[in-house]
Amino acid sequence: MAEYKNKKVTVIGLGKTGLSCVDFLLKKQADVRVIDTRENPAGAEKLSPNIPLHKGGLNQDWLNASDMIVISPGLAVKTPEIQTALSVGVEVIGDIELFCREANEQGKPVVAITGSNGKSTVTALVTEMAKAGGLRVGMGGNIGIPALSLLETECDLYVLELSSFQLETTFSLKAAAATVLNVTEDHMNRYADLEDYRQAKLKIYLNAETAVINAEDSLTKEDNKQSAKRQLSFGENHADYWLKTENGRQYLMARQEVILPCSEVKISGRHNYMNALASIALAQAVGVKTHGILTALRTFSGLDHRFQLAHFADGVRWVNDSKATNVGSTVAALTGLHLEGNLHLLLGGDGKGADFSELEKLINKPGIFCYCFGRDGATLAKLSNQSRLFETMEQAVNAVRPALKPGDMVLLSPACASLDQFASFEKRGEEFTRLAKL
Repeated sequence: MAEYKNKKVTVIGLGKTGLSCVDFLLKKQADVRVIDTRENPAGAEKLSPNIPLHKGGLNQDWLNASDMIVISPGLAVKTPEIQTALSVGVEVIGDIELFCREANEQGKPVVAITGSNGKSTVTALVTEMAKAGGLRVGMGGNIGIPALSLLETECDLYVLELSSFQLETTFSLKAAAATVLNVTEDHMNRYADLEDYRQAKLKIYLNAETAVINAEDSLTKEDNKQSAKRQLSFGENHADYWLKTENGRQYLMARQEVILPCSEVKISGRHNYMNALASIALAQAVGVKTHGILTALRTFSGLDHRFQLAHFADGVRWVNDSKATNVGSTVAALTGLHLEGNLHLLLGGDGKGADFSELEKLINKPGIFCYCFGRDGATLAKLSNQSRLFETMEQAVNAVRPALKPGDMVLLSPACASLDQFASFEKRGEEFTRLAKL
């Protein structure tokens, strides 16, 4: 068992996750200090006054004097101050590593999910399948509850959404089932290139019992550095979990077994059927009962801010896909979209160094009009001759209204992060919904 008693541990980054690390380490009788690079960090008011707090930057002396650094996923290990600490022998890990060490001691199975897109939907759907199958489930990580907080309640199964940032500092994960759903350009302002980003994602397969790969995306396949004991695949065709089309109807399949007709699945669209197939594979890999899988598929309606109908009036659908924070997610939203009228697409925000060119062929079509805003709005506006540029999303929405006709859709699927103008993608989606209802 990992020992933290009397160890000098520096936690970098407050917020919910940082506070969960502090609480965990205090229970383990560690000597804890906290650093946050912000002048006014969220959660500082919840920190005991007995715990030293350094704000507004990194404190190299504290870092070098630590036995261990628990780093926020938002701060890259490549940061010079962290590299200096590593060079003098300080261990640098993240909160997921702390969680994995404890989960391994418990012997409880972990389902681990990453990918550029769809990971929140799959995490939530696997959780609902397991709950409907009678299991006590702890869901968290990069979604909802910090992983360490899950240890406070009795669980039969843990389901974790993991970002590439979290996986960078995780070494003890031994997932019962793990997946990289897809790999498309994201966070290119943090990684050297797409392969660097991919390698961070692939760490999820290390020591896994079952790897669930995307048969349609070769970048999700294990390479020689990973060695899960068993491999399963999902995809439209030529996969263990696949989509069968027969007499105009589609079915979710596990090899030759029909799991459910797609007409009975509450979430819809090809990308969601792929999410459903991945979820079935993961759930079956950890022994979730079939009735739980079927119940969840019939009742799970998707996540907020993920292609969610925000408003319907005068024959116009206003769809909130604010969680589309990268190009691949917006591509998924646009692929296979069938409309009676025109599509009014809101694009913009902070593209995180991504290449937007993949969108060009999808948006340069009759009946698709783009309204671009935010930090990378000008770059996005150049992709289509039917684009207009605005400073803010509100200005873009105001420009949309006079053009609307019954059968049209107004879609917020920004292909960008929100932090240039909003506190989070949730806040952006809430503001879009408010504007839609005016």
